[in-house]
Amino acid sequence: MKPTLSVPKDGLQGLKENYSSDAVSGLIIFLLALPLSLGIAKASEFPPLMGLLTAIIGGVFVGLFAGSPLTIKGPAAGLIVIMVEGVSAFGGGETGWRLLLGAVVVAGIVQVLFGVLKMGRLADFFPLSVVHGMLAAIGMIIILKQIPVLLNVNPILSRGKDPFELLGLIPSFVQRLDLRATLVGLVSLAIMMGWGKIPLATFKKIPAALMVLVFAIPAEVLLDFQHTEPPYTLVHIGDLVENIRINVDFSGTAQTALFIKYVIMLALVASLESSLTIKAIDMMDPYHRKSNVNKDLIAEGLGNALAGVMGGLPMISEVARSSANVANGAKTRWANFFHGLFILLFVVFASPLIEMIPNTALAALLITVGIRLAHPRAFIRIFRIGKVQLAIFMVTIFFTLYIDLLAGIAAGVVTNLFIHLFNGLPFLNLFRVPVTVSFNDGAYLVQVEKSAVFSNYLGLKAKLEAIPQDMQITLDFSAAQLVDHSVMENLKHFEHSYREGGGSMTITGLEHHKALSGHELAARKKISAVNRVEKS
Repeated sequence: MKPTLSVPKDGLQGLKENYSSDAVSGLIIFLLALPLSLGIAKASEFPPLMGLLTAIIGGVFVGLFAGSPLTIKGPAAGLIVIMVEGVSAFGGGETGWRLLLGAVVVAGIVQVLFGVLKMGRLADFFPLSVVHGMLAAIGMIIILKQIPVLLNVNPILSRGKDPFELLGLIPSFVQRLDLRATLVGLVSLAIMMGWGKIPLATFKKIPAALMVLVFAIPAEVLLDFQHTEPPYTLVHIGDLVENIRINVDFSGTAQTALFIKYVIMLALVASLESSLTIKAIDMMDPYHRKSNVNKDLIAEGLGNALAGVMGGLPMISEVARSSANVANGAKTRWANFFHGLFILLFVVFASPLIEMIPNTALAALLITVGIRLAHPRAFIRIFRIGKVQLAIFMVTIFFTLYIDLLAGIAAGVVTNLFIHLFNGLPFLNLFRVPVTVSFNDGAYLVQVEKSAVFSNYLGLKAKLEAIPQDMQITLDFSAAQLVDHSVMENLKHFEHSYREGGGSMTITGLEHHKALSGHELAARKKISAVNRVEKS
């Protein structure tokens, strides 16, 4: 039996106890977050400095009272799609940016309400195939929007174009590419894609994003981009102190429907991504701590409201930076604080160095993020889970690309609901699952009737969470007609968390169910019900 690690203290005691490991991890995350924050802001059609402002607020302000000890707060590539479309919808340019900030502020307040109303379990409502489809679509859009930046063509040629238009314009972009700047971008992309494959462990500890800067800045100096390339080739950030002011403009509320649409998208997607990240990072935490998602949403919402007032992007608990934080030995929330502090110091004292970064190098960073989100492995994984899940996944992607993110999520959810109804699930059972909990011989028996699907999982989870830790749970599905994929995967995460808390959970009653694919987490349907569907 492996020894139990002593859980690090929180607050000022945690800082005193762990400042060394947290500062080192914060420094490494700063090196990763600096170029990504610049690139995300620029891709969102925000002033690049505002990406750094969001990272500073996410670390120095939100990091002090967040509900998760190891997540890193900052601007996220997953919100680029919403931001760039929002700036355009509100008029484009500086006007569009300032009007969209009003929606960012209100969305932050909505996130606070989510936390106060204890809606941190929001992520558990959405089908996982919809969530993965949303992320894959975001990845595709990021790649398509960054291709012209990587080729250093005039931004006017791609501004305002939807994903399908950008796809059709790729040959034209290639014809107009700037060879020298594109070469810097392509080498940067090769570094991002290949750095982790270097066999030497010492080099793997150095963030690939840092190596891009180590290459791209000297290359820019050598090629003298400041005097030989168009102004849009390099990053321009300006002075932080001069730009700290109230930048938000709430007159966009006059466009009521448009304003509400972006408030909903920002609050929903930011909360969803953050909740999923927190769940993933808790599973990586060597001390097996369980984050307070509701407290984290309150902290993040306050940070987003503040960032929106000052001109910054909305922030989330970002998964890549948070994973790197765990991997680099962070122990408390102070690692997030240090990452924000180092960015602040760098912006104040070394901003001329930032303005030597070619935009093609930043595009390479974002294209790598896009490839990660929309990698063919994601499609293969969903297909292996089942054809139905692939259909939901593809519907979400199509409507996200064709209309927008909110339409994609809605289309995926509705598709999944209709599939369940088509398979004979009673309408009332879509949102309510009959669960009986009994206690006998020192163990809990949880019996599920009818069907357990994504839309009623919150009810089942509430029953499970009401059971004390350190107990033995038997979850019996023998009376359930259908258990869908989202429930199977969510139960796997719950079982892992419950086991880490000292308890145990056994799932029974599925021996008379047929798995709808060969995947271990595939949906299960009672054999008799499956036969009826097949005969029809």
